Amino acid sequence: MAGKNYLDLKAEIWETDKCAACGACVAVCPADAIYFELGEDSTHPLNSGYCKDVNDGVPCGACYEVCPRNEKPSSDVLGEYIEIVTAKADMNVPRKQSGGAVTAILTNALDEGMIDAVVTVVEDPWTLRPSSAVITSSEVLVHQAGSRYNWWVPLVASLKEAVMTRKFTNIAVVGVPCVTQAMKQMRTSDLDLLRPFRKNIRLVVGLFCTETFDYEKLVQDKLITERQIDPLDIIHFDVKGKLEITLKDGSMTVISLKDVEDCVRPGCHICTDLTALDADVSAGSIGSAKGYTTLIIRDPVGKQFVNSAVSNGKLSIENDVNLELIEKLSKKKLERMPEE
Repeated sequence: MAGKNYLDLKAEIWETDKCAACGACVAVCPADAIYFELGEDSTHPLNSGYCKDVNDGVPCGACYEVCPRNEKPSSDVLGEYIEIVTAKADMNVPRKQSGGAVTAILTNALDEGMIDAVVTVVEDPWTLRPSSAVITSSEVLVHQAGSRYNWWVPLVASLKEAVMTRKFTNIAVVGVPCVTQAMKQMRTSDLDLLRPFRKNIRLVVGLFCTETFDYEKLVQDKLITERQIDPLDIIHFDVKGKLEITLKDGSMTVISLKDVEDCVRPGCHICTDLTALDADVSAGSIGSAKGYTTLIIRDPVGKQFVNSAVSNGKLSIENDVNLELIEKLSKKKLERMPEE
């Protein structure tokens, strides 16, 4: 993508509602000139007005190089994989989303020294407001377990902190499909500016995703204002054909996806990837019984991390996966494929 810079990214992606809001461009900008504004208008990044390529004539293009929306969407249903299993954590994960398998895998990896940091999204327990973060403690990781459906933040913006500031050399990145696509761009690019990221990302865990929601529109408008639901009372979000919100008193509020369609991030409407095809290991509740996580182990790296967690008694796996259901929903998401 020689000769491309942030102006091309702005014209082709940001201003055409294609931005995935993954934050990869924020993470790799060497001038720290790309950022997201907070709030309901944060549909794409902004630039401070400086670009080393545009202003100084110094070749860069890192932001354009890692953008997942610059690649043609994949038409694969499940992608490449070694095996697909159902799994659950054999350790206590109080706020686990399904089987707690991702937390078990990452906790084991931290404890065994296979990784030294996890870049993921955490949320404020009082407001449910999410933020990108670097986690280095298995205790904190367990405390922050659970999926985030109101990810309006640039998901991997903290990757710069992990790589460039704190100099971690064995990093795991956890994110939805657009994040795993961006990580693939980083790991396969020969751009010299991306070498530190390419060299130090050890594991990419992808999370099944149909779409993500804007925090302001979902939590502030739909839940707090319209339904008088206090974020403090929410203990669990889930999306399985509808939005299910479990409260502390045991009751459940169910909202049709049609009713929250206006809360979906604009860039999600063109995403065709349900199962994070570019991850080392993908995870989600689809295809597994309640209390279990489906794991799609895609390559030897993912298999190594899963096997280690099993060997150390933190994870157990079985082969009882409803593959037909995963394929059905994957094909459904492929219907979003933009016309040529």
